[in-house]
Amino acid sequence: MNEQVTARPADPPRPDRPVEVPYSPTEVLHSAEVFDGEPGCIARARALADGFLARLAAEWLAVFGERTRGDLMLAVSELVTNADRYTQGPYLLELEGTAERVSVTVYDSSTALPRFFSPDPARPGGHGMEIVVALCDRLTAERVPVGKRIRAEFELSS
Repeated sequence: MNEQVTARPADPPRPDRPVEVPYSPTEVLHSAEVFDGEPGCIARARALADGFLARLAAEWLAVFGERTRGDLMLAVSELVTNADRYTQGPYLLELEGTAERVSVTVYDSSTALPRFFSPDPARPGGHGMEIVVALCDRLTAERVPVGKRIRAEFELSS
């Protein structure tokens, strides 16, 4: 998970000098959980995403229909299933959102980037990333120091 950093001014504030406040980007709703591949992880990941979307609607007044909700839940299922199936060790599901967008990110320990196949209904398997690409507005996959990060981003309609 992300580490929190607290900035301290070099000198204590003085009344005759303004205090500099560090720049803070727009806040987002954030939820994350580490999964170890034990039975039930995919269901727990979906439950985390479901609760996150409920909070996003209630706290951020995010507007999304059942289709968008279904697309987000399916993307979570596919990304977590791939991490569960193809990596050794734990993986992290991270959800971030505002009233305008949601990102679903999975970090895992494998450095092998996912394979993207052309649509082929006769192919048995290998459709997970094809599905995620069709559902989201933007998909990125990149190597990071711990392995790889795959992020699916969804624009929400208002």
